[in-house]
Amino acid sequence: MSKILFVMTGSDHWTLADGTKHPTGFWAEEAVAPYEAFKAAGHEVVVATPGGVVPPVDQGSLAPEFNDGQENADRVAAVLDSMTELRQPVRLADVDLDDYAAVFYPGGHGPMEDLAVNADSGKLLTEALEAGKLLGVVCHGPAALLAATRADGTNAFAGSRVAAFTNAEETQSGFADRAKWLLQDRLTEAGVQVQVGEPWAPCIVVDGNLVTGQNPASAGPLAVELLKKLG
Repeated sequence: MSKILFVMTGSDHWTLADGTKHPTGFWAEEAVAPYEAFKAAGHEVVVATPGGVVPPVDQGSLAPEFNDGQENADRVAAVLDSMTELRQPVRLADVDLDDYAAVFYPGGHGPMEDLAVNADSGKLLTEALEAGKLLGVVCHGPAALLAATRADGTNAFAGSRVAAFTNAEETQSGFADRAKWLLQDRLTEAGVQVQVGEPWAPCIVVDGNLVTGQNPASAGPLAVELLKKLG
């Protein structure tokens, strides 16, 4: 059994261009689907957040329309309630990367607020990349890659191929014209090669030990790919 680190947002809001604080957090499916897959395979999950705060779920992600109906929405909520790891997070600054076989970042708009500028997360990601650690990041989770800068100011993931929540998806979700910045644009500016798939369809990009997914539908397939690599 291996230990897998879930690095999760500690922010319950996303500040929009006009200063409005949009309620958010992590996206339920993006945590639940990988969690279930990893636990079913016998792995241990540890949650880490900035400051060790309990990660907030985006309440919108629990709605039936985002979970293929009420029955599955209830199931997702029940799994979240059972995830004791969410209520016992460790401080991101205290993480020893050597303790983990893989690192996983779920999305939601929360990472756009905190992990995108969090130095501890950026350091962890840079070290994971340099060590060849298995790394999975999905949807808005790749916002965290923006904080992974080297001493010379360049992004550690420049040149890497990734999937991430796209401009088209942000437009269709109604936030593109309200956001301070768009994830696809900012990653591209940092030199990261964003591979764009069809909106809302599963899209996984594998670049060495870096496995990324474009949207909530990509979380389950991403977990399958990580499990293959874990052997």
